Amino acid sequence: MSDVVSLELLLDPESEAAVRADWQRLADAGLSSLAAHTSPSNRPHLTLLARPTLAALDVSGVVARLPIPVRLGAALLFGAGDRRVLARHVVPTGDLLAVHRGVHTAAGDTEADAPHTAPGAWTPHITLARRLRLETLPQALDLLGPEIEGALVSLRRWDSASARVTVLG
Repeated sequence: MSDVVSLELLLDPESEAAVRADWQRLADAGLSSLAAHTSPSNRPHLTLLARPTLAALDVSGVVARLPIPVRLGAALLFGAGDRRVLARHVVPTGDLLAVHRGVHTAAGDTEADAPHTAPGAWTPHITLARRLRLETLPQALDLLGPEIEGALVSLRRWDSASARVTVLG
């Protein structure tokens, strides 16, 4: 997908700061990191849904469930080849899975969803780096801070085509 619309959960300020600290340690070591992406829209987030288009929808039921506790755990790798996406696994809970289901129910079923966000295939995570060279993985892992306990506090809509962020609650 080149242009996407996504619905994303944002972290509480302390958890966001901890993820940004991971980003910065990677960047300071000369490794791939999302710290290099300085757009104001670049925030640590948990993507619930991503698809090419998304009509306006009622997510009040989802927003009413927030905040929900979250634990960002071990590192994950996505992709193939000599470069990978490095992320922190978000430990799924009943509340988090209910929010994910609620977003997809409100948005309706479609085959156009990004596979990694579709119900039954979703791997909840917070991205730390894209295109990380595999030979730097041991160094990158040594730089990550401890697990992060916090909360998911708000929902936003990101439209890549217009570069617009809309806070939904």
